[in-house]
Amino acid sequence: MLIQRGGLKVVAGLGISGVAAVNFLHEHGYRVAVTDSRANPPGHDQIPSEVQSSFGQLDEELLLQAEEIIISPGLDPKLPEIQAAIAKGIPVVSEIQILRRATDKPIVAITGSNAKSTVTTLFGLMAADAGKKVAVGGNLGRPALDLTKDDPELYVLELSSFQLETTSNLAAEVAVVLNMSEDHLDRHGDMFGYYTAKHRIFQGVKKVVFNRDDSLTRPLVPDVTPMQSFGLNAPDMNQFGVLRDNDGTIWLARGRERLLKSADMYIQGTHNVANALACLALGEAIGLPLEGMLNTLKTFKGLEHRCEFVKELHGVRYYNDSKGTNIGATLAAIDGLGAAIEAQGGKVAIILGGQGKGQDFTALRDSLAKYAKIAVLIGEDRPIIEKAIAGTAELLPAESLKEAVEICQKHAQANDVVLLSPACASFDMFKGYSERGHQFVACVNELI
Repeated sequence: MLIQRGGLKVVAGLGISGVAAVNFLHEHGYRVAVTDSRANPPGHDQIPSEVQSSFGQLDEELLLQAEEIIISPGLDPKLPEIQAAIAKGIPVVSEIQILRRATDKPIVAITGSNAKSTVTTLFGLMAADAGKKVAVGGNLGRPALDLTKDDPELYVLELSSFQLETTSNLAAEVAVVLNMSEDHLDRHGDMFGYYTAKHRIFQGVKKVVFNRDDSLTRPLVPDVTPMQSFGLNAPDMNQFGVLRDNDGTIWLARGRERLLKSADMYIQGTHNVANALACLALGEAIGLPLEGMLNTLKTFKGLEHRCEFVKELHGVRYYNDSKGTNIGATLAAIDGLGAAIEAQGGKVAIILGGQGKGQDFTALRDSLAKYAKIAVLIGEDRPIIEKAIAGTAELLPAESLKEAVEICQKHAQANDVVLLSPACASFDMFKGYSERGHQFVACVNELI
């Protein structure tokens, strides 16, 4: 028989992280209840039968009985039921907060508008290749509280602004905000709200990594906190950056020392050079050997749906960047691939569109004008995007992804790139970005 300890913990919102939170708290002897606005929330069959559950609406009465509420990242703390609990002084925390309490092992904490999954995965591999017993997850893959089962010596966590919003004093061994661009403004209200949520990652941090090319990633922390930067320019002494030879060869570098030619990595595009440099800086902060990290970089093939190379057909390369669900991600893909093919006279044919989440698409104008030959527009917010980017490249509508791929093939020639990077959410036409990406890959593979 479990000894019940403490007051009632109420998990608000099931799904992957909610299930992990319920099970973790139950196994550790807490009184647990769970509520979800959905009548049959995902994961309801994966929690112990003795856990009190209230589904179909957020149960305000139950929430008000809580000693503490563990909120799932998908739920907005501004919901009236949650606000009622906050007004009564009931703490509302994330599952990340519960993890921090449960372990004294070092945490490498990674966030950013874009590239956080690539950096988290790549860094996890670097740590494993260095012989560390590492657990990788959070907003990516396995939920944070599931990772405790591995009893790792190091946690590598991808963290979203939604998770960080209700996390305090993470006290990470090293933390990074990779980049900042408009995203989730429908939830955070404005860019300042979004920035504030992201920067909670630095509370109590021991070491900091930041992006020199993006001043919004540099935190306000005590002067004694060691800081290391990365960027796509020539680095100062002991910093990470890029050195260019006269023949155009790009080197990943630390200070004046050339470490690795970018051409020796599978992951291509300048944005992936930045991702690699971020990993090297994080690794240095926790003492991973440099040579081992460079070896991992040479073998890492990248992630599905993130500037994933699909195939080459008649000299045209096709890339699936369906995870490009915001403007910053799409800009990184256009600029990264566009710069790589510019010398051969290549251009980008891009597929854009879906649900725009209130973003300002005029931010795409300069990159499209510079690198794109056509933009094929799909989805719900097609008219908004069309108006915002008119006059940059040839704009063509498509009713389906299949039609969009066929239009791109018709207009692309040798050395061009066809890129699915919609800068939008996918729920108007697909179950999620992965279904959109898989459908794109299937359409490309059907091309003759």
